[in-house]
Amino acid sequence: GTGGPRAASGAAAAQLRQRLESELEDIRGAGTWKSERVIASRQGPHLRLAGGGGGACEAGGGGEGSRSLPQVPFPCFYLSVPAGIINFCANNYLGLSSHPEVIRAAVEALEKFGAGLSSVRFICGTQSIHKDLEEKIARFHQREDAILYASCFDANAGIFEALLTPEDAVLSDELNHASIIDGIRLCKANKYRYKHMDMHDLETKLQEAQKHRLRLVATDGAFSMDGDIAPLREICQLAQKYDALVFIDECHATGFLGPNGRGTDELLGVMDKVTIINSTLGKALGGAAGGYTTGPKPLIDLLRQRSRPYLFSNSLPPAVVGCASKALDLLMESNAIAQSMAAKTQRFRSKMTAAGFTISGKDHPICPVMLGDARLASVMAEDMLKRGIYVIGFSYPVVPKGKARIRVQISAVHSDEDIDRCVEAFTEVGRKHGALP
Repeated sequence: GTGGPRAASGAAAAQLRQRLESELEDIRGAGTWKSERVIASRQGPHLRLAGGGGGACEAGGGGEGSRSLPQVPFPCFYLSVPAGIINFCANNYLGLSSHPEVIRAAVEALEKFGAGLSSVRFICGTQSIHKDLEEKIARFHQREDAILYASCFDANAGIFEALLTPEDAVLSDELNHASIIDGIRLCKANKYRYKHMDMHDLETKLQEAQKHRLRLVATDGAFSMDGDIAPLREICQLAQKYDALVFIDECHATGFLGPNGRGTDELLGVMDKVTIINSTLGKALGGAAGGYTTGPKPLIDLLRQRSRPYLFSNSLPPAVVGCASKALDLLMESNAIAQSMAAKTQRFRSKMTAAGFTISGKDHPICPVMLGDARLASVMAEDMLKRGIYVIGFSYPVVPKGKARIRVQISAVHSDEDIDRCVEAFTEVGRKHGALP
């Protein structure tokens, strides 16, 4: 039939609805309601929002009112776009989400290998492109092997339970990503949480954990909410001292941190001291979806046998595999785009600091504008959109209470003019709402 929506009947259903509506109203009342803005164009430095707002951002588009974007290290890329909404809140660090070669690779994979596998990997869901991408990921990170997942959230959900037993211990930074926290909750290892990037506390916890068979230190390489980078040199030194392994989540580092974009371990010179890397294909590496684990081959072999998100999830769609594979090709051909991020990031951070804002983190394209109050972050973000700048306010439970912020993310395809416009809008809105004198 074609009837309208139906609600479940009965006292229990009515009680549930009442409780849910009350909880939702509490979220609205606290000023932490998260609305979703609908994009009506490709992801990129400029957007068109559904219902109006912003110009089209098709690569090679143009027409009246369009302007050319600066040259970037890859060809045929965002040739011109109409001026409109400038996007400063995507994880599209390298601008590859709409790169013509990345899109073309996805189309070719779709046509050759189909829309999907309708199966998990070990039954009949492994194609040659999956194996090729895994080999390419391992080569990019200079590791022995790699395994693909539907997302890095799944990779984090699958690694700890498969690797660690009640005889082992895991030591986790208190501000690790939610997926790391949830993955650790699933395992039966002894759990230690150390203060954020506090090496004295980590050493204390490592001393306590010496009674366990295996010790694994787990940390984000770059922390997504604060834009700070884990002190991997010191972590690896402590791990060596106390005979522990090091695991890093590189979702906000892969592709652009380090001389060749290989991540935090390359940036800090400890590639030979980090045992396991989890990361994503859904941010800098094409922006579609997917995640992976890379490290020792016996570990990857074990994950293929025991990792539940791998064993019980459909294979990564061919088009997604094609996107990521081409993105890695582009990165391994040239390190120019990985090196281009520093100047753009520094421009934004220095101008915002000069304007009087507090920017968390250091030298990372995640640039959190710290405001403290959840309502202030929300209303400022809305006013920024009215000025053509697309940013989002972050508040509890995404960040701790009292640490609300607007997280700005710089992309390699932002122009200097884009960055300056963003700073000008922040200054105007900040003064309007009392965030600046």
